[in-house]
Formats: sequence, structure tokens, C-alpha cells
Amino acid sequence: MSNEIRGHILNYLKNKVRYDGRKLEEYRKVSVETGVSKTAEGSAKVTIGETVVMAGVKFEVGEPYPDIPEEGTMMVNAELLPMSNPEFESGPPGIESIELARVVDRGIRESKAIDTKKLCIKAGELVWTVIIDLIPINHAGNLFDAFALAAMLAIKDAKFPEIKNKQIDYKKLTSKKLPLLVEPVSVTVIKIGDHLIVDPLLEEEKVLDARLTVATLPDGTICALQKGGSKPLSQEEIEKMIDLATEKAKELRKHLR
Repeated sequence: MSNEIRGHILNYLKNKVRYDGRKLEEYRKVSVETGVSKTAEGSAKVTIGETVVMAGVKFEVGEPYPDIPEEGTMMVNAELLPMSNPEFESGPPGIESIELARVVDRGIRESKAIDTKKLCIKAGELVWTVIIDLIPINHAGNLFDAFALAAMLAIKDAKFPEIKNKQIDYKKLTSKKLPLLVEPVSVTVIKIGDHLIVDPLLEEEKVLDARLTVATLPDGTICALQKGGSKPLSQEEIEKMIDLATEKAKELRKHLR
């Protein structure tokens, strides 16, 4: 069945059109909303076509790592719920959810988006930990880009809760925001045959040869790269994919304002 779908998709791509009628380098309609959760300190919902995801930010306090006694930390978790796609199963995180969380984490961490030194409450004793939870509501392709955008929107939406005597009062949020230095945006480019496309449908993801997720800053600086898929990429292909991702990131970045 996958070979038949791949054949159909390749026939479309040869005519410079996608399975759903889009151009090869065209995103589906993107919409965003923040403050969608009353229980998270920051939250966002991102819709790309029929793909819908949510991100929530929670804060915890604890001891810092010994090698960074004056810095707070960050964690990213992704849970792929069966309600979003019948192929997902309940239970411990699988390879796909772990990879999604790591790719989102890497884009934020490697860009040094959050000033972790300002998460320090008392050096060597107490720091904030920023926990970002990601869940899909409906998976219709391109969770990488949707999750990355939702995570950044939730981070920008987040406010610190009150803290007294090392105890957090989650019912009382302050006006203090997370200390952001930069805002990375991730774009995933996939290769099917000889064709490069962005914002893949689920059907396109299932037959991809290779995938490259590129996290960039507004000036085009590359923060992180993550390659996926079973087939190798040439240097020329990687350069083309990076150029395409960098250009398309300008469109997604508009939703961070």
C-alpha cells in the first residue's frame, strides 16, 4: 500500500504539485492562539492545516546541577495521544515522541533562547526548571514544526508563579515573564525521490526518503539541525534544504509576534 501511495505522490510532485494541491514549497494555513490552558503558566495552540497541537509551560524549583550552580534548567516532553492518531498507542514514550521532544529541545537549548542564569533563585541551592509539555490534538503531518512553534509561543506566554519559602503558589501568577534572548523557529524539509517539500502531510511523511529539521534565528543563523529518514543526503541537498528552511522560517516567524 505504501508503494502505491508513494507512486501517486511522486506523480504529483513530478508536475510540481502536492497531494493536496499545494505547491512544493507551500505551507498549509497556519493559525496560533495563546493562553489556552488555565492550569499551565503559559500555553499555546498551533494549527497547521488539519494538524493541531498544544504546548504548556510549567515551573518547578529545585537544586541546580553541580556543573551549573547558577543556572536554571529546561525539560521538553512530548506525549503522542491515541486520540490524535489511531497509530499512536498509550504507554511509555516511544521513539517518535522522544525524537520530537529532543528536536524541539535542541532548537531552544542550542539557540540559548532562555537566559538560564536569570532562572537562578539562590546560587548552588535553588533554581527554576522550565518544563514544556507537548501534545497533539490531531496529527495530520508535520508535528516537528507545529510543536516547535507552539513551544516558543507558550514560552513567550508564560508567567512565573509566586514563590515563598521555596513553595510555589500556582494559583498566583506574577507579571514576570521568562527571560528570552532570542526566538528560534524550526522548519522541516523532506525529500521524496528528487523532490524537496515543506510542511508534509502524514501520507507524505510515511514515504519520505530523508528529513531535515532546521532551527534558525531571525538573521538566518542556524541553531540546530536534525536529520531523519533512512536515505543519505548529499552536501548539495543539505545546502538546498537549509536554504529552503531558512526562507520559509520567515513566514512562520510572523506568528511569534
